Formats: sequence, C-alpha cells, structure tokens
Amino acid sequence: MSDTTRVLVFSTNTISDPGIDLAGSRHLHYSPGVVVISVPCASGIKPSWIVHAIETGFDGVFIASDGDECSYLTNCSARSAANVQKAQETLQERGISPKRVRMAAVCSVCAEPFQKQISEFVDELAKAVV
Repeated sequence: MSDTTRVLVFSTNTISDPGIDLAGSRHLHYSPGVVVISVPCASGIKPSWIVHAIETGFDGVFIASDGDECSYLTNCSARSAANVQKAQETLQERGISPKRVRMAAVCSVCAEPFQKQISEFVDELAKAVV
C-alpha cells in the first residue's frame, strides 16, 4: 500500500463519521493520505466537488454514504449514486479514469469494513498511478 496516495473521503456526520472515528480509536491502519470531510447527507455531494478534488491533486474520492439509514431523505442512496455516476461520466469525458471514485455504505459501527474498503481503494489507486 502506498502511504503517499491521497484520498478525499466525504463522510456523513450522523452515520459514517462515527464508524470512521471508531476505526481511528481502534488504531486500525489505513493511509495517512486520507482526508475526511463531513457532510450532512451524501446526496448533497455535488459531482463538481468530486471532479474538482481529483483535478486538483487527490488520487481518488471515496464517498462513505449512509446507505438506507439516511435521516434526511428516503431516496438518499439513489440520489448519491446518481451524483457519483455523473462525476464518473465527467471524469471519463476529461480522460480521467472513473475508477478513481468509489462509494460504499459505512455505518456507525463499521470500523473494520471502512478500513478494509479504504485500504483496498488506496491499493488500487496506487497501482493505477504507477
């Protein structure tokens, strides 16, 4: 795994943030190149934010969504997935691999699943960059 791979994580403050915090408090290792930004709801992440992050130096963007547990919208997962797809389409149009964007549900007790997801993503990104 490359510790120089930079990944921006958008995390929801009520569901996925606690799971990511738990990964830290359990001292689960993942790349120090991971930067987390909290948002209220994953469906509010604009595709342009994802594209901007990659175009300005992040190797990848990971959306830690609430899945079906969103307290704001009943169709949050579908809206979030549509935003991720739009970002991936925009990246592809610009000659950038859409695989540099990943979304997965991360719950409040999902420390190990988050660590596994982010570590695998960082490994894939590191191989692709080389």
